[in-house]
Amino acid sequence: MSETCNNKCSECKLDCDQRKKDDFLEAPHKLSRIKKVIGVVSGKGGVGKSLVTSLLSVNMQRNGYNCAILDADITGPSIPKSFGIQEKASGTDLGILPIKSKTGINIMSINLLLQDDTDPVVWRGPIIAGTVKQFWTNVIWDNIDFMFVDMPPGTGDVPLTVFQSIPVDGIIIVTSPQELVSMIVEKAVKMAKMMNIPILGLVENMSYAICPDCGKTFSLFGESRLEETAKQFGISVIDKLPINPTLSKLCDSGTIELCEDNLLNNIVSSLKL
Repeated sequence: MSETCNNKCSECKLDCDQRKKDDFLEAPHKLSRIKKVIGVVSGKGGVGKSLVTSLLSVNMQRNGYNCAILDADITGPSIPKSFGIQEKASGTDLGILPIKSKTGINIMSINLLLQDDTDPVVWRGPIIAGTVKQFWTNVIWDNIDFMFVDMPPGTGDVPLTVFQSIPVDGIIIVTSPQELVSMIVEKAVKMAKMMNIPILGLVENMSYAICPDCGKTFSLFGESRLEETAKQFGISVIDKLPINPTLSKLCDSGTIELCEDNLLNNIVSSLKL
């Protein structure tokens, strides 16, 4: 991007990196109103990315913001289960309407369109990526302050589609303490930098466990390397989540909105309109 850039690509003939990125952007539904889009990503599966997405939306909603979750994990959707949503999404001639959770969080997931929640989605990459794009262009997201995009793990078709098609304001990377996972996190960090997407923070899930009897803290999966990784890539905001069976029970019962702990305070306090 030129130092004299006025952000009016239609009036400019320069073939800069920002122009190439903007050429791929898809406009949201004409009735949508979305202020901020935050991607929640991970280098691999099983680290708690959907949990972090759920907690962020719940906490931001409690802080007075109107939140939404776009579940981009098409082959492994879990957001509707965590929020106890049973009904299916509907639509009008104008577009598809997201389902509202009990506290008013707007949610769209492939499971809200399938006849049976356990039906597998056996699609190839381009079709999956196209479906995610339709969740952005065909769904009416009305008056959303923060949209959290729960992305599938890795650096494949869907993350690339989201980064190129949706104006993502920043991402939060979820990891766990194992050294192998820390190595894979670096791939996600480097992909974000390649795509010029700001990294808003790192969240380490399953970071520690607290003994219910003595209150002592144990690092069950090894000592955390989160601070080291954050320093390496110049990321200032980090947060840690403990191993907490209560959180698992809330997700399994579809009552994540009843979580009483104000978790992820560091990340939540850093998100601003």
